[in-house]
Amino acid sequence: MRKFIIKDKVITDDSDCFVIAEIGNNHKGDIKIAKKMFQTAKKCGADAVKLQTRNNKFLFTKKMYNSVYNSYNSFGKTYGLHRDSLEFEKKDYLYLKKYAEDLGLIFFSTPFDFKSVDFLEKINTPLYKIGSGDLTNIPLMEYINSTKKPIILSTGGGNIKDVLRAYETIKKNKNLAILQCTSAYPCNAEDLNVRVVETYRKKFKNNIIGLSDHLSGISSSILAYALGARIIEKHFTLDRSWKGTDHSFSLEPKGLKKLISYLRESKKALGNGKKVALKKEKDPIFKMAKKLVASKNLSKGKKLERKDIAIKSPNDGVAPYHLSKFIGKTLKVDLKEDENLNFKFIK
Repeated sequence: MRKFIIKDKVITDDSDCFVIAEIGNNHKGDIKIAKKMFQTAKKCGADAVKLQTRNNKFLFTKKMYNSVYNSYNSFGKTYGLHRDSLEFEKKDYLYLKKYAEDLGLIFFSTPFDFKSVDFLEKINTPLYKIGSGDLTNIPLMEYINSTKKPIILSTGGGNIKDVLRAYETIKKNKNLAILQCTSAYPCNAEDLNVRVVETYRKKFKNNIIGLSDHLSGISSSILAYALGARIIEKHFTLDRSWKGTDHSFSLEPKGLKKLISYLRESKKALGNGKKVALKKEKDPIFKMAKKLVASKNLSKGKKLERKDIAIKSPNDGVAPYHLSKFIGKTLKVDLKEDENLNFKFIK
């Protein structure tokens, strides 16, 4: 059976969808905003909050770090300074981790480099997300896997060979979930390819499959759940108009709350796959379904023709699928118009 375990959360095909509010850098480097986002994500029903962790001077070349960054979304004069302004220190991470846990949320992050893995190990995050940008970064993947903690692998920007290579690298980790993802921000519906969820479920039969969803709105996540995704990751913000590259396609609180509500409802609506008649259907079907009745007054000895039989509601007689069994039979009794046909009335 597919299973993914994070602390006390056990995710299976039969469980509720595990919803990750991807905070990323939408906190703008402000711990007060991060706290407010955590509080709101919890109120919306999220299971986890996720940050992104970078050691920028180790991650970027000097040229990239020092490159001028004049974007409206910039928090620094160079790309490196911009990224540095969005990073929290160890004491901030420890504070936010405890704050999230006190709220009942699972707190974790995506490390973008080796030093960030070491940093997150020092604060003992319970699992790791491998971002799509590192789908081909086998050395980093091996390093993360060496922590022996659960891993969520995002597969944006790659083809199936890249995904299989990554899987072969970390498949010994029995606590591995694999997410379909399209690394476009935002993503268009025609590029999302949610059916890859089905592909992954066939190829990775022991792994929980999910969707890292960059489509604006919630419809794609509901569709993914119906196809078997049991982890949904959505970018989250308090205000889509805020400065920053990810806000425009992130869900605001109203959207996140609606998504989680719909996902919970979807689980109930999917049912168990067994087709049975329900007790609560009895009254409506009584009014709507049909029976066989005499189309007019009929006399004893009448050899029944099709025109002698009508199909009418309510459903308190012989079902219409028995019609052929009455044609050509002889009545043993008189019948009035609209009176029910019965097998004991014919010979």
